[in-house]
Amino acid sequence: MHYYVLTLFPEMITNACGESILGRASQKGLISVEAINIRDYSTNKHNRVDDYPYGGGAGMVMQPMPVYDAWKDLTERIGKKPRVLFMTPQGKPFSQKLAEEYAKEEDLIFLCGHYEGIDQRVLDLIVTDEVSAGDFVLTGGELPAMMMIDCISRLVPGVLNNEASAQDESFEGNLLEYPQYTRPEVFMGESVPPVLLSGHHGNIDKWRREQSILRTAKKRPDLLKNAELTQKEKNWLREQLIKKNKKTEKTLDN
Repeated sequence: MHYYVLTLFPEMITNACGESILGRASQKGLISVEAINIRDYSTNKHNRVDDYPYGGGAGMVMQPMPVYDAWKDLTERIGKKPRVLFMTPQGKPFSQKLAEEYAKEEDLIFLCGHYEGIDQRVLDLIVTDEVSAGDFVLTGGELPAMMMIDCISRLVPGVLNNEASAQDESFEGNLLEYPQYTRPEVFMGESVPPVLLSGHHGNIDKWRREQSILRTAKKRPDLLKNAELTQKEKNWLREQLIKKNKKTEKTLDN
C-alpha cells in the first residue's frame, strides 16, 4: 500500500507515520508514506498558497493552482490517478467498513486542507472521496489523514504480527470487542474471569462472543441491528438485559 499526502505540514505526517507499527511496516516495505509539500508548488516568492475569499468573510482560502500542480506532478510521476481522499467534516463518516474498502487499493492520495478550506474548483477536479473523521472541526486535515492511514494499514496483510487481531477488533461484524485481561490475575481485589484461566478454548470463544454482544448492547445498541446474531444469541441477550433491569429496579427499591 502506497500513501501520498498533499499537505502544508509534511513533517507532521512523516514523523507520526515513522513510529510504532506503521514505522515497522514501512521498514518491511509493506506500506510507504510520502508527504508532498503543497508550498513547493507555489509561484509566490514567499511560498504563499492562500488568499482572501471572494465575497468576503473571515480567514483565508487555499488557492487551487498549487494544489492542482502538486496532484498533477504526483500522478504523472507514479503513472496513475489513485483515489483522492479529501479530509473534510462535510464528507462521509470514516468507518471500519470504509477502511476495509480502502485497504483493497494499491495507492491512496490524501488531501489535507487548512485555513478556511480549499478553492472548490480544484476539489471538483481531483477529489474522488470526501471523508470525515467526525462531526467536529480541526485546524487541518493532517490528523484525520494520519488516523485513517493507521486504521487502513492495520488491514494490510503482514502489518500486524497476529493476523487474527484485525479480525477480532471492534466493529468487525458490527460488534464491539470483548474485554481483555492480562497479569496479574488479581488487581485491586478484582479477579480475571475464571473462564479465561480454564484453558478450554471453546468456552473462552463462547464467553468472548457473548461479552462482545453484551458490550455492544450496552455501549452501541445502534450497531446491533446490522449484527448477525443467531436466535439463541438473541434470546440470551434478552435474558441478560431483563436480569440487568431487575437488578436496577431492586437497587432503586432499596
